[in-house]
Amino acid sequence: MKGAGFSPYMNLATEVGLQPRGNVISMIGAGFRKFAWLLVGIFCACSLLPAQLQEKTPAPLDDSGQIAVDGRLTLYRIRHLPVSSFPGLPEELIGLLTLRGCLIPQTWEAHRPENVIHASLERAGSSDWAVLCSERGTVSLLVFFSSSPANLQVLAAAPETERLQAHGPTGVLGFNWGIDPASPEQVRQAQAGLEHRPPALDHDALADSVVEGRTVYHFFSNSAWTVLEMPD
Repeated sequence: MKGAGFSPYMNLATEVGLQPRGNVISMIGAGFRKFAWLLVGIFCACSLLPAQLQEKTPAPLDDSGQIAVDGRLTLYRIRHLPVSSFPGLPEELIGLLTLRGCLIPQTWEAHRPENVIHASLERAGSSDWAVLCSERGTVSLLVFFSSSPANLQVLAAAPETERLQAHGPTGVLGFNWGIDPASPEQVRQAQAGLEHRPPALDHDALADSVVEGRTVYHFFSNSAWTVLEMPD
């Protein structure tokens, strides 16, 4: 018996899991709209990436400003170099310095990259490094032992503006903290003025200096850092 609007083919299509043509078109349209919204979302997310990247700007290599000296505002300038200016650094050390956001401050008298040194600081024959790291206005003296590549030792730290001195005819202030390797022979010579000189060292020390000023010698022995005795 055939009723109004009845089709045997529609009943057959329902039995075999097929949908009427109108429903199929509706499903296709809904799927297309979902896909279009997905594309719009991806485009919007991608368009935000450049703005996010621009927010992470690197610290400037040169820092300048004014500080009070004897009651007067005095101009200072500090030049820095990126870690990439020092080829030969171990990859582990590069990673640690980069993670801290280090820049390497240069003394006002520098004529070549400085304040990164390679020496045998832990023991005779070891391959170690020391670095002055400037980060957010503070400079730290860091030591890296090859025997402990995951760690950085901090020997000293100070605000950069406390390590300045006047130079040149203009009286502008410049950075005055420098580090150098000191061989056992160099330390022996520096101790020549002592009444009783200690035994000669068997590995390098770390010379920590003020430009045109005093030098302090840090020496690592028996798992600890000490400051070597020097003549007044």
